[in-house]
Amino acid sequence: MCSVVLLVAVAAVRVSSRSGLPSLLVYLGIGVLMGQDGIGHIDFNSVAVTQVMGYAALVVILAEGGLGTKWKEIRPVLSSASVLATLGVAISVGVTAAGAHYLVGLEWRQALIIGAVVSSTDAAAVFSVLRRIPLPARVTGTLEAESGFNDAPVVILVVAFSTAGPVEHWYVLLGEIALELAIGAAIGIAVGWFGSWGLRHVALPASGLYPIAVMAIAVTAYAAGALGHGSGFLAVYLASMTLGNARLPHWPATRGFAEGLGWIAQIGMFVLLGLLVTPHELGDDVWPALVIGLVLTMVARPLSVVGSLAPFRVPWREQALMSWAGLRGAVPIILATIPMVNGVVGSRRIFNIVFVLVVVYTLVQGPTLPWLARTLRLGEQGEASDLGIESAPLERLRGHLLSVSVPEGSRMHGVEVSELRLPPGAAVTLVVREEKSFVPMPSTVLRRGDELLVVATDPVRDAAERRLRAVAHGGKLAGWLGTGGNGTTH
Repeated sequence: MCSVVLLVAVAAVRVSSRSGLPSLLVYLGIGVLMGQDGIGHIDFNSVAVTQVMGYAALVVILAEGGLGTKWKEIRPVLSSASVLATLGVAISVGVTAAGAHYLVGLEWRQALIIGAVVSSTDAAAVFSVLRRIPLPARVTGTLEAESGFNDAPVVILVVAFSTAGPVEHWYVLLGEIALELAIGAAIGIAVGWFGSWGLRHVALPASGLYPIAVMAIAVTAYAAGALGHGSGFLAVYLASMTLGNARLPHWPATRGFAEGLGWIAQIGMFVLLGLLVTPHELGDDVWPALVIGLVLTMVARPLSVVGSLAPFRVPWREQALMSWAGLRGAVPIILATIPMVNGVVGSRRIFNIVFVLVVVYTLVQGPTLPWLARTLRLGEQGEASDLGIESAPLERLRGHLLSVSVPEGSRMHGVEVSELRLPPGAAVTLVVREEKSFVPMPSTVLRRGDELLVVATDPVRDAAERRLRAVAHGGKLAGWLGTGGNGTTH
């Protein structure tokens, strides 16, 4: 049954990509169809199992997202994303809770729980949608960083609101959130740095071991963060981002492995959540979900974006897009299981409201996001892809093999091999063009779609890679016209 579900889910990705329907809704639908109200008649009601599996899946999804996050895109927006993931969450919780209390009639504890649960943007939804839309790097970086950062404070708030008794001394709660975030960030960066250092200096006997080691390091960061009374979610995201920007050996294979695990995690998580829900119980909660979702989407999210990004002078068009791009997914549904596990009064209704809200507004926001980007003229069509370089260490020979792919739009097109001006100790030894391999001459002109095999000694490996990226960004005159070795402008 599991293998059939995986095959159906994989095929559904093709359907969703053509129709614009978010894949998470397809996976939820599979779970609902398999459940007690569907054709499968599977009676599954273990909230505790769902929560544990959901947390495990979220760790994998955050790791995959962090590995694919580019530091050069995150660094300029780190401050704004951090404020959006903290102050923005606080504004969203307050506004949404007020709407749930005054418009729907929920008592304050339930309203605060719902406000906190739905204030977290979903990493899986954001990563999967945004990477298909050619948005400016600042917008993509801010949204991806926010989705990676805001899980941590939201989890702390949901747990605090779901515990017995009222929350006393809000400043103590804020202090606990700040401390857990600081501990998680420190542990995540440390684990990621030591892990990347070890992988770069220890040549493993098989290339397939590198992806396993990278994912094990990422999960270790989560475990260390949780055991250190910090935010494990923030730790795994920062550790993965550190690993993803460390230029590790066999990197394309690692990314492919992590992406595959991420898809499995998403499929399993959404199907399990679909099994947990009972459709015939949702009727009375549709209207409250629509009202709360409207408050969240049209009032709380825009206010949190405007209030958080005001000091950073972000253009209004980008603020409008980020207000609409606060995508929800499985994370709010998983967080809605916390009050159920803790026995909060009305927790089943909270879960149902959150489920309906996520389904309806994901169905509205996901497909319309590309249209809004085009309407606001924020799409960047035709942007060149970054140069793909895979490194394989040769431990006994004290060297490296760099497999270089020249993408469409790269300025390496039209450059002769001699004009690469690689450092002494590095040379282009093979070119693959249109499925044919040949040894290049110094006068060989490189073309789009070429794959190069570059041999570099260990001391000049980094310099050779910097030079290749510089030529990919600046062309044959890179270095003469102010383009540095890493492809940036001095």
